[in-house]
Amino acid sequence: MPTTWFITGTSSGFGRLLTERLLARGDRVAATLRRPEALDDLRAEHGDRLWTAVLDVTDAAQAHRVVDDAFEALGTIDVVVNNAGYGVFASVEEAADEQIRRVIDTNLLGSIHVIRAALPHLRAQGRGRILQVSTAGGQATYPNFSYYHASKWGIEGFCETVAREIAPFGIGLTIIEPGATPTGFGSSLATAPVMPEYEDTPAGEVRRAITGGDFTLPNDPQKIAKAIIDLVDTGAAPLRLPLGSDAYDDVRASLVARLAEHEAHRDVAYSVVADELA
Repeated sequence: MPTTWFITGTSSGFGRLLTERLLARGDRVAATLRRPEALDDLRAEHGDRLWTAVLDVTDAAQAHRVVDDAFEALGTIDVVVNNAGYGVFASVEEAADEQIRRVIDTNLLGSIHVIRAALPHLRAQGRGRILQVSTAGGQATYPNFSYYHASKWGIEGFCETVAREIAPFGIGLTIIEPGATPTGFGSSLATAPVMPEYEDTPAGEVRRAITGGDFTLPNDPQKIAKAIIDLVDTGAAPLRLPLGSDAYDDVRASLVARLAEHEAHRDVAYSVVADELA
């Protein structure tokens, strides 16, 4: 039996690659995006196995309506992929208020809207999978990405909690953490006027590395799309799946450093326990 997928942000990047691969192997895809004409070529090739809808995930009412429409049109949806995303590349003082709101509204609140809209349907089915596309930057950090990290660390905390809440309903949730990959995401990053005060800081160093073409993108986007599909095919539902050598190494280094710092404060932590409970 073919698998039915609901995927946000399908006009480019991982969303487009997943849609292409899934349709090519005979699956059905409910693809949402802001510009539906971006999938005209796939619709012409695959017909009614591709269902499309315009969706701005920052609009909660629209997210609920589109998800409801997709389940009504397709009957059953096996996998929901939260892929739509927005990135801001700027130091903490450089980003504009509108850019900050948009990255939080898209990556954090937008993902929450889609998950909340899908859960009643998945519970009624008694099964399903949610794949939340995050990033290595959902557990590690890089200068000039503070607001992007705020959204991704936030959605990872939300999803970790939700995964525990929905497991009794037969619904699995996996956070996908790709590393740096040539998907066009970098070229679509929102930027801001550079403040000279940050030129000789880590923020300036990272900016120069990216603009100078010295920032390595070591991962193959097609291999990442295949790994995501393979995960669903196996039935495995780990809480997190790092994809990419840099994702694995950077997240591991971050976790090791955080644990070391955490352990260093054990005595202080225990020192504030109430005397009657010590």
